[in-house]
Amino acid sequence: MIKRILISQPKPSSDKSPYYDMAKELGVDLVFRPFFKVEGLTAKEFRQQKINLLDYTAVVFTSRHAIDNYFKLAQEMRVTIPETMKYFCVIETIALYIQKYVQYRKRKVFFGNSGKIDTLIPTMVKHKEEKYLIPQSSVHNDSLKNLLANQKLNYKECVMYRTVSNDLNEEEKKNFEYDMLVFFSPTGVRALKENLPDFVQGDVKIAAFGPATAKEVVAQGYRLDLEAPSKKYPSMTGALRAFLEEHNQE
Repeated sequence: MIKRILISQPKPSSDKSPYYDMAKELGVDLVFRPFFKVEGLTAKEFRQQKINLLDYTAVVFTSRHAIDNYFKLAQEMRVTIPETMKYFCVIETIALYIQKYVQYRKRKVFFGNSGKIDTLIPTMVKHKEEKYLIPQSSVHNDSLKNLLANQKLNYKECVMYRTVSNDLNEEEKKNFEYDMLVFFSPTGVRALKENLPDFVQGDVKIAAFGPATAKEVVAQGYRLDLEAPSKKYPSMTGALRAFLEEHNQE
């Protein structure tokens, strides 16, 4: 019986999260504990990349972390972002987040519809004259760079933030008793190994979101019991609910 589940993500900010519905309806205890945290580069570290924010006429945002650190660095370096700057975001929720820093105007904020960069590329191509800056994490692949290069867009990638382990304290290590662990990134899986090198999986179920995370679970010597997304369950909450309903009936 799976009763106590560790979700390696921050606690949902909304009471309407499907996680809370699941916990209530299925009688499980969900503990939200991120295994890593995002840390922004300092202005000094960023300057080593020799990038001037004002050399670019547009910014591509793939996450809220990118938005936070772009504007934080601008402030630290006393750079005033011009009102003419255009923002291209992978999805509308990220585009709306820009309102935290600048007045939202549709004529300068553009977004894709799937959360993947592919759906944003056609819009970027329509604005081929722009000079694009792409804030990234210290760990990223070349998929975005390859897409932009294929379209002959004028762009520059830069690192603005990094992910670091959010270590467990001694009490958390001592009381690490869960029936299931749910991971959303390879960094989280590696953090488990670093924090608890003697952890033996046994009957503990492990779920992974995304192929890279699933691959890392196996690479670290653990058994993968649930992988999402799938055609039937595009979200982790949907996949997890189905898994629990089936498993806890046995």
